Amino acid sequence: MQDLKLALIQANLFWEDTEKNLAAFEIKIHAVEEGTDLIVLPEMFNTGFSINPEKISEESLGNTFSWMQQMAKQKNAAVTGSVVTRENDNYFNRLYWVFPDGTYRQYNKKHLFRLGKEWQVFSAGSQKTIVEYKGWKICPLICYDLRFPVWSKNCMIDGKFGYDLLIYVANWPKVRNYVWKHLLIARALENQAYVVGVNRVGSDGNSIKHTGDSMVLNAAGEIQAQAKPFKEEILSTVISKTGLEAFREQFRFSLDWDDFTISGVE
Repeated sequence: MQDLKLALIQANLFWEDTEKNLAAFEIKIHAVEEGTDLIVLPEMFNTGFSINPEKISEESLGNTFSWMQQMAKQKNAAVTGSVVTRENDNYFNRLYWVFPDGTYRQYNKKHLFRLGKEWQVFSAGSQKTIVEYKGWKICPLICYDLRFPVWSKNCMIDGKFGYDLLIYVANWPKVRNYVWKHLLIARALENQAYVVGVNRVGSDGNSIKHTGDSMVLNAAGEIQAQAKPFKEEILSTVISKTGLEAFREQFRFSLDWDDFTISGVE
């Protein structure tokens, strides 16, 4: 069973400046250790969290997506992060998951941040995406989704877990970093899965400060790796599929999980 080597890139972002952000991330990605399987970037990594989609959005599979394909090919690693995307007169906070061979999956953010007025200008997604990669099932979500345990909930399908790794890419503000840390722990515990949270640092164009606090947690809710607050950092760690399965076998709480469906979701 294959382990997965992760690189979480915690970075400051240039406000609404795709060219500068991609140039900066390219340098950081080139510095990622060889043999890395997955590179995780923050939410809206090419612009910062902006609700000016008319200014910063790209067409579906646009320039930033092509750049992600280049980075994935060069590093022979999957690359994921979210981008403001324009499609059929709608705007989406869209996560792209790009495989090393250039193929991809995508996820549109379901829960749009009400305090930040994201819900007023973006369209919400309605389906989760489960990515299968190197023997792992991975569920990538976006920032505010972290507050919604039902949407994030793991499940059992024919006796097998729905996913093994839960990822949140984020622009989560400093003022609520206590919530960020503790909800990540909760999501790991209740879903018996590894959890990755990748957050930005620095201040955005609205003077909102971000601590980062990017981290990787195991299925016991223990922090396996954590970036330094307020610092740009490439956080590398390896997660173990064998260790995860041994933990799940020892603590078989999943056998007692409730079965449920979410109404109004495709």
